[in-house]
Amino acid sequence: MRTAAHNTHSVQPRPEHRRRTGLDMATGVLPLLLLSLPAWALFDLPLTYLAHVLAGYSLLVGLVLWQAPSAGGSPGLGSANRITLGRATLVLPVAALSLQPAILNAGGYWWIIGVSTVAMVLDGVDGWVARRDGHVSSFGARFDMEVDAFLMLVLSVLVWESGKVGLWVIGIGAIRYLFIAAGWVWPTLRSPLPQSTRRKSVCVVQGVALLVCLGPIVPPTLALLVAAAAFMALVYSFGVDVAWLVQPQRRR
Repeated sequence: MRTAAHNTHSVQPRPEHRRRTGLDMATGVLPLLLLSLPAWALFDLPLTYLAHVLAGYSLLVGLVLWQAPSAGGSPGLGSANRITLGRATLVLPVAALSLQPAILNAGGYWWIIGVSTVAMVLDGVDGWVARRDGHVSSFGARFDMEVDAFLMLVLSVLVWESGKVGLWVIGIGAIRYLFIAAGWVWPTLRSPLPQSTRRKSVCVVQGVALLVCLGPIVPPTLALLVAAAAFMALVYSFGVDVAWLVQPQRRR
């Protein structure tokens, strides 16, 4: 995961940087359509599917333009954040399918698994590129983390909609958002956490577990066991973090 770091590159004027960031976001529409249009045609989805994809991307554009720094060490988003944007264009078409559960068939679930796997594999690439180019930033780390979290939420909803696991499985994707909400009530939980291999490993495990549960060849009983194990690991991981935040002297 990326962390904030001082950038030694020259700072660009705000208008130019904003313009280049907007151009990057506009360019992202192309891969978004290249993925969502074939899915729309292949699975005989209604036009509302494309509307949901574009609406989701419009919201993403607004959030990025709002949160992105007005100047940085590279024009626009930079190479690493462009990769994260590419991951987002993979996640949004998958997310829109969660609004069309009645239309999904075995082929649709395999498509979801394939696209989501690519998005997960690329998760480590953007951070590596940021470190290589010396463009590590708090915005990049947050962008990367939010795409990961949203993908987990989408996959957990899709697992529930598959009928293999009960409503509780959505907790796998929702627990981080609940943790953030709790931070507004208990400010201690908003304190920064140290880097953790355990946290990263659990994140990978939950993603893989959700994809396994979505597999058409995976029976409900096995899906239930896999999802339960992933959920317990996630609860344990968050529990350790909460304990560390409440007792700063504690070290894992």
